[in-house]
Amino acid sequence: MAPEKTNGGEFPADETSPVEEVRLVVPETDDPSIPVMTFRAWFLGITSCSVLIFLNTFFTYRTQPLTISAILMQIAVLPIGKFMASTLPKRDFKILGQNFSLNPGPFNIKEHVIITIFANCGVSYGGGDAYSIGAITVMKAFYKQSLNFGCALLIVLTTQILGYGWAGMLRRYLVDPAEMWWPANLAQVSLFRALHEKDHRSKGLTRMQFFLVFMVASFAYYTLPGYLLPILTFCSWICWIWPHSITAQQIGSGYHGLGVGTFSFDWAGISAYHGSPLVSPWFSILNVGVGFIMFIYIIVPLCYWKFNTFDARKFPIFSNKLFTTTGHTYDTTKILTPNYELNIPAYESYGKLYLSPLFALSIGSGFARFTATLTHVALFNGRDILRQSRSAMKNVKLDIHARLMKNYKQVPEWWYLVLLVGSIGLSLLMSFVWKEDVQLPWWGMLFAFGLAWIVTLPIGVIQATTNQQPGYDIIAQFIIGYILPGKPIANLLFKIYGRISTVHALAFLSDLKLGHYMKIPPRCMYTAQLAGTIVSGLINLAVAWWMLGSIENICDVDSLHPDSPWTCPKYKVTFDASVIWGLIGPKRLFGPGGLYRNLVWLFLIGAILPVPVWVMSKLFPEKNGFP
Repeated sequence: MAPEKTNGGEFPADETSPVEEVRLVVPETDDPSIPVMTFRAWFLGITSCSVLIFLNTFFTYRTQPLTISAILMQIAVLPIGKFMASTLPKRDFKILGQNFSLNPGPFNIKEHVIITIFANCGVSYGGGDAYSIGAITVMKAFYKQSLNFGCALLIVLTTQILGYGWAGMLRRYLVDPAEMWWPANLAQVSLFRALHEKDHRSKGLTRMQFFLVFMVASFAYYTLPGYLLPILTFCSWICWIWPHSITAQQIGSGYHGLGVGTFSFDWAGISAYHGSPLVSPWFSILNVGVGFIMFIYIIVPLCYWKFNTFDARKFPIFSNKLFTTTGHTYDTTKILTPNYELNIPAYESYGKLYLSPLFALSIGSGFARFTATLTHVALFNGRDILRQSRSAMKNVKLDIHARLMKNYKQVPEWWYLVLLVGSIGLSLLMSFVWKEDVQLPWWGMLFAFGLAWIVTLPIGVIQATTNQQPGYDIIAQFIIGYILPGKPIANLLFKIYGRISTVHALAFLSDLKLGHYMKIPPRCMYTAQLAGTIVSGLINLAVAWWMLGSIENICDVDSLHPDSPWTCPKYKVTFDASVIWGLIGPKRLFGPGGLYRNLVWLFLIGAILPVPVWVMSKLFPEKNGFP
């Protein structure tokens, strides 16, 4: 079903998407009669979600963490779904007065999409597990707390569902408008269409044949950088020419230096941190590239070799380790009390903590990035956001996809509000019942919720239009570290509720936009995302709790066997962050007497930098290089 076309066979210009990439990829038709929440969808969706969250949680504790993406299940369930469609009985059953069929017909694209939505919950957040598991691991394995299982369960579920509540409340701003096009979803749409749509070949390969050929070729090629020739991941000609030069290693190494002149022939290395460049718009790639060159090729070298900023030459140019004033690794055990609080006399005796120059400057860039994000969205999108707030989308033009979605029952906003208020209430209850374990008081929880609410919309606007998600992890930990110094667990939990809930919200919003493009009924999306979130949260915690209790000395590198794979490097980073921002605190590092106090000026600089860009966009509106 689709709105009527003009005599020329095309939709009216004001109905088609204003984004060219969307017009080229996303289908502008729909068939509301296609079944979605079938038995096959539920069975394969819950199974995919469970398998992914189990494996990702299990492997995240290893020395070399492994993340299995939802794409694996997206491809694997297709033949399984078709097999079920050909073998399951087709007769109807009556359950509670409603007709129910195990096999309503051929396995269709909407079932496939909803299964992928379930699977995405199994991948959860970034590294394949909820970040809250990182905090729980730090509490149990590093701080040796006897954490209550009920408290841990609330931490996991409330952070996930809180993000879902934020997502639901922001749909009108980040899903419905055609300008919020979420570039990364277009690759998913293309894959679904390639797997399901039958196209007649006139010349060359069909979409399915093209996909299969390149999938096999990619699989075969990865054996080179992945196993046979790992040097292909980072090829540095500077290091080849001067293999014994420390300066050459600092400049050219892709692993331990700035990577100047380094090439990568490994797609995993290219897309590891910023995602696939193939789905990002040109102006976004250009801005990231210019920023990277300015930061890595100009600012960091000047600070290191020219000005020796922060005594930079005492330390490696690139390292996330903590150092003493002499350049040795900082031993945090020497400044801890038995209760894992800061021993101030021991800290003053042992000496200040130092960071590598790149690490310190990256923290400063995080300060600038936070305020720049708020200023950018206020200048470029503030008027639209205000208009949408006032009209609640009643008078906003809708493109063809939004019009097609009007054929389905919408999810009432109070459904999401119940989840949001419920998760906030349970979080506050936890801060009273287990206040010694979580360290974060009720007002700290409310502060975290307020921070997440303020920043989720502007960051969502940027991700929905540029495929880049500015982080503010540093800001969240910086703020609470100033307010509650010496409380590392409180610092971790504030980051979870004030920052990671935003990450979850944006992941849910991205999936909602995918459902919008693929014409999945909104209530089916609500059900799948909520069910997947609860299932993945329960399995996530169960697997982590089992491993923390059954593997002796897990995460304790000094006590483990030298060949043990359970060293938890990922969570060691989380522990180190709790030491920097929670235990020692930003006041000692960035306060009036801190070595890195001048980095705080980057808050102001970041707030100012978007202004000239906005002015240029007004002076030269015909230029499309401005977002």
